[in-house]
Amino acid sequence: MLRSAMTGMLVCMTDVTTIKVPRALRERISQGASQRGVTAATLIGELLDRYERDRRLDAVGRAYATHPNDGYLEETAAWDEAADDGLIE
Repeated sequence: MLRSAMTGMLVCMTDVTTIKVPRALRERISQGASQRGVTAATLIGELLDRYERDRRLDAVGRAYATHPNDGYLEETAAWDEAADDGLIE
């Protein structure tokens, strides 16, 4: 751990940076973090994790919605017709 010369506080994060955000956004982040009982960094990390997860799920949904092989649809339609041909097994 490092001791900050200016504040005398222990600093546990050795690889940190500062980002500039509008004051209103900073206040929203602080309020949300406080309500959840976590740090602003933890809240931002959780929100980013959720955003990335949602993007992955959207991509999977789009992949399932498209059929790269039109032959598959034709073949399954043919099997559906054959299954409903009225013949008794």
